[in-house]
Order: sequence, then structure tokens, then C-alpha cells
Amino acid sequence: MLLSKPTSRRKFLLSSLIALPALGVTVKGLSAAMAADMVAPSLEGYSPTFFSPVEWPFILSACDRLIPSEGRGPGALETNVPIFLDQQLASDLGSEIYLEGPFDVKAPATMGYQLPYLPQEIYHKGIAATEAWCQATHGKRFALLDAATQDQVLKQLQAGEVNFAAYGEDILNCKAFFSELLNHTRQGYMADPIYGGNKGMKAWIAIGFPGARASYLEWVAQHNVQYPLGPVSLSGDRG
Repeated sequence: MLLSKPTSRRKFLLSSLIALPALGVTVKGLSAAMAADMVAPSLEGYSPTFFSPVEWPFILSACDRLIPSEGRGPGALETNVPIFLDQQLASDLGSEIYLEGPFDVKAPATMGYQLPYLPQEIYHKGIAATEAWCQATHGKRFALLDAATQDQVLKQLQAGEVNFAAYGEDILNCKAFFSELLNHTRQGYMADPIYGGNKGMKAWIAIGFPGARASYLEWVAQHNVQYPLGPVSLSGDRG
């Protein structure tokens, strides 16, 4: 279950505006997608629940480079992906996992999850080891590196070229950490907005995904035809 935060009067009113299109009511100059975007929390003013003040800049910077805003669609920061990561790791995604051994960290991928760590521990340990390596290699924390160097660090994590063992982490390797970070970043970008990311359904709008509409079967076989309706969230918000 996601952690809830107090709702301001302004956001309560905006939430009411989102429901108006479903009732056949429109507000001049304000689409449901715009209202949904306004209701979502502001990344600039967000206070992390799971990540520490030291870890949060890493997450912001890493997400920004994994899905940058200069692409064809919105970036990870525009869609609140870091908020998705923080809220989900603070809840079931971070702590609900089967952790009974034996574990074989050298087992092939077909053998499934083989780490004696919760996802929460993977992030804490992975960020700490990556930051230590960045300090030793570049003399700066990850968030203070330029974009090109950040990209190179992420590529090295993905390729298994960052030795976590040299910084006290003998179990988790950099490839496993990068895989976890990349997968969760993708999930936050494309998941329903009720989970914290995909702010304003921007990612869905960018790819023409209908979201949680009850039925759109008549459009499945119509290739190269643009879907004319905006997406719908599980909460009923419309894009």
C-alpha cells in the first residue's frame, strides 16, 4: 500500500476537476490531463520517505539520465519517476519478497532471484558502493558529475565494470544493482499514476496508450491508425 500524504484544499479541488469530464462537464482552458498533472506532487518540493538526503540526489540524477527529457517523450523527472521509486520502496515493493536460502549469487539468470537482500537493501548498498567508486574515480559524487560522465558511469555499472567488492560490498554486484534501478525506472515511467509516477499520464499520452479503458478492442486490428481517445487511469483520471 502506498504511503499517503495530507491533501491540500487546492489539490482536493483539482481532484474534483479531473472527474468533471466523466460527468460531461468541461472547464474552459483546463483539460483532464492538465488537472491530473497539477494534482500530482511536485518533484521539487517532495520529501523522500525511503531515500536518505544523501541518496536522493543520486536517484534524481540517475533517473534523469536513464530517461532523459531530451528524448521524443517526457523525461523521468517530468513524470515523477523518482517519487514512484521512493514510495514503492517504502512499501511492499521494497520489503515483500521471499528471502529463504540457500542463495547462489553465481547461479544463471534462469534460476531466478538469488540475493539475500530486500530491494531496499539493494538500493542502499548499491548507491553507497557507486558513490564510493565515483569519489575514488572522479573525485565527485554521482550527482555532481556532468551528464556525459554520468552516462559513462551507468554504462559501466551495466557492463559490470564497477567493482563493488573494493568498497566493502561482496555480495551485490554492480550489474544486479543497475538492473534493479533500470527496471524500476521503467516501471515508474509506464505504470498507472496511482503508484506515484507517470505524472499526468504523460508517458501514456506520448505513446498513445489507452491506459485502463474498459474496452478498446475495436482499435487493436487497426494498424497505422492513430488512437483518438486519451488514456484513463485506474483512479478514473483522464488524459
